[in-house]
Amino acid sequence: MPHAVNPWVAFAYLVAGVCFILALRGLSSPTTSQRGNRFGMIGMGIAVLTTLVTHVPTITVLVEGYDYAALLSAIDTVAVFEIVAAIALGAAIGLTTARRIAMTAMPQLVAAFHSLVGLAAVLVAAAAYLNPVAFGIALPVLTPDGAVALINPVSRIEMGLGVAIGAITFSGSVIAFLKLNGNMGGAPILLPARHVINLGVLVAIVVLVAYFTFDQSPWVFWTITALSFAIGFLLIVPIGGADMPVVVSMLNSYSGWAAAAMGFTLHNSAMIITGALVGSSGAILSYIMCRAMNRSFVSVIAGGFGAEAGGGGASAAKTDRPWKRGSAEDAAFLMSQAEQVIIVPGYGMAVAQAQHVLREMADKLKAEGVRVKYAIHPVAGRMPGHMNVLLAEANVPYDEVFELEDINSEFAQTDVAFVIGANDVTNPAAKTDKTSPIYGMPVLDVEKAKTVLFVKRSMGGVGYAGVDNDVFYRDNTMMLLADAKKMVEEIVKALD
Repeated sequence: MPHAVNPWVAFAYLVAGVCFILALRGLSSPTTSQRGNRFGMIGMGIAVLTTLVTHVPTITVLVEGYDYAALLSAIDTVAVFEIVAAIALGAAIGLTTARRIAMTAMPQLVAAFHSLVGLAAVLVAAAAYLNPVAFGIALPVLTPDGAVALINPVSRIEMGLGVAIGAITFSGSVIAFLKLNGNMGGAPILLPARHVINLGVLVAIVVLVAYFTFDQSPWVFWTITALSFAIGFLLIVPIGGADMPVVVSMLNSYSGWAAAAMGFTLHNSAMIITGALVGSSGAILSYIMCRAMNRSFVSVIAGGFGAEAGGGGASAAKTDRPWKRGSAEDAAFLMSQAEQVIIVPGYGMAVAQAQHVLREMADKLKAEGVRVKYAIHPVAGRMPGHMNVLLAEANVPYDEVFELEDINSEFAQTDVAFVIGANDVTNPAAKTDKTSPIYGMPVLDVEKAKTVLFVKRSMGGVGYAGVDNDVFYRDNTMMLLADAKKMVEEIVKALD
């Protein structure tokens, strides 16, 4: 049975919760993001330290005269050394990863972290199910077949939801990691009758969770777990690369709700608060991104939004069509003579780590009197805010960075649109081709600029969604084929 909570413990968890709220507030703007991160670390430190200090295992005698010690395995005092060793190991892995990880791999890292949160929720739920008395969620009961631990019905609901959401988060995040890391293709993998299968599995999980409140048999719990692992896979596999930032945000929300559900099982208010904050903020971000992409939030949750079977439009590069190739000198001349240049960064810029030299190019153009702005698509890169983080890392002024809805109308009055490593977010097929996997997604209208300079490795590749871009072949487009960083470096030299 859960014991009474020390008021100082409740106060410490409240302080941690306030720190988490301040962290979210700080992360809402690039100018305050570092302060937000510090608040988050302080809050987590308080929560972890409070939990460690106040963890005192006890055995409650429920019925006088009955020897529960003979029925239950003794609850050993948690070894401080083992906990400290585990924390030290995790901290070492985290610090090493944080120092070595490249910004290009940050989306994969986020997906991997989400999977670990989901797996942790599954393991905690399994531990609670296998030894519920130790978690204070069950009473030992004598039956004709022997002694059993009868789990509280409310705890069964919490446990069922926690293991279901955690398993979905884990398997879904693993698929997202494989897609982001290039181990799986970015094109949607459309299974036959996937909507019927997904709906059937989801209904089965809900029914089993409800049934679990009446019957705590092992087959019910493990069936819920297995079906949840399966539906996580089925939900993410049909989603194409262009929609992957929404998936990352959605999985972030799932991981939060999984943590909150396990917080109820563990009677830990800090986990409940943190999980609810992460879950709600992730859901809000997913909704905002869906609106920005003209997607349905319900279809995101159901999975498989994007292309329909047989769709895909022009999925192969049309290299036999005429196109114009330019040089760094051509690009430098055109931009130096322009009144306004809009730079459109994409994942190719991230891969080439070209953000610093790109800012140098912009500074040289501004020194010559050219007005420079940056246009950011909501799903540019592989996770929400990916391009904003890269530009902030290169010290690009925040007042030069604009979101799609704030700058799209300016392309028609812009002399040069400089697109560096972006494809799907500038593809007009999203507005015209109903068979395209990106159809309906708002895109940056770069083709309306007087001149479009497109930095791309080669004409043979297509974007992450596997769709060719008609802008490559327009009369006002000049292709700059090279590594993004190398091309911009050559442009900077030409500007000198």
